[in-house]
Amino acid sequence: MKDTAQTQIIRGAEPFYFAGEKNAPGVLLIHGFTGTPKEMRWMGEYLNRTEGFSCLGPRLAGHATNLDDMIRSTHRDWMASVEEAYYLLRDRTNTIYLAGLSMGAALALLFGSILPVQGVIAMASPYALPDDWRLKYTKILSKFQPLMPKEHADPERGWFDKEAAWDHICYSHNPLRSIGELNLLLGKLRDALPRLSVPTLLIYSKDDNALPLGSEFCLESIYGALGSPKKEKILLSGSGHVLTRDAQRQEVFRRAAEFIKKNTIL
Repeated sequence: MKDTAQTQIIRGAEPFYFAGEKNAPGVLLIHGFTGTPKEMRWMGEYLNRTEGFSCLGPRLAGHATNLDDMIRSTHRDWMASVEEAYYLLRDRTNTIYLAGLSMGAALALLFGSILPVQGVIAMASPYALPDDWRLKYTKILSKFQPLMPKEHADPERGWFDKEAAWDHICYSHNPLRSIGELNLLLGKLRDALPRLSVPTLLIYSKDDNALPLGSEFCLESIYGALGSPKKEKILLSGSGHVLTRDAQRQEVFRRAAEFIKKNTIL
């Protein structure tokens, strides 16, 4: 699925690229489900400014435009967006880290088992969706109810930095068909975790109320399934689901930078 030429990206939600120092690592920063590159921009700015890394924040297909585009996109389209961005970044450096938030973290973990990367940073990644018979029939059911309200869309819920919450950009609803596509993607993630052999850093917040099945369950399930002998886990407090924009973002950025420097072999 390719977005049409007439598609307009939401102002402030554009993809970004920050060129780093010669021979420095590159970081591919992948946003989440119904989100935009904006939720990864501050992290890209930090890693570029403080460490000199090249940072690329792509826009996943169907995102940051309108809900109709989202409904038409599939998990394979989202995967294609990541793969295309990876090869764009590889033109700059062969030392690449994948860093993602929420569904973007699931994509980072999945591609960490497929593409030649130096390491993976997964922030607030889901592990699975709650068991529900309707997940198998979302394409059909979406014809009757195309959109689902977001339980945690209100910035007064789940965020610690209220100013950052009100400035956040994402779609107002979850397309039901897209939830089915997310479920298929998470199935591929679970299959891939034992094959992921590169250094991996998992970051979660115990105050994240948006993750299906809970943040600590997701953290321990993914950590236990990882095939990598070099894996780390961090469980923060004082942050909601959007770790890259909420109150503990500087700690997240600092720990990510330390992980990259520790595992980079030039």
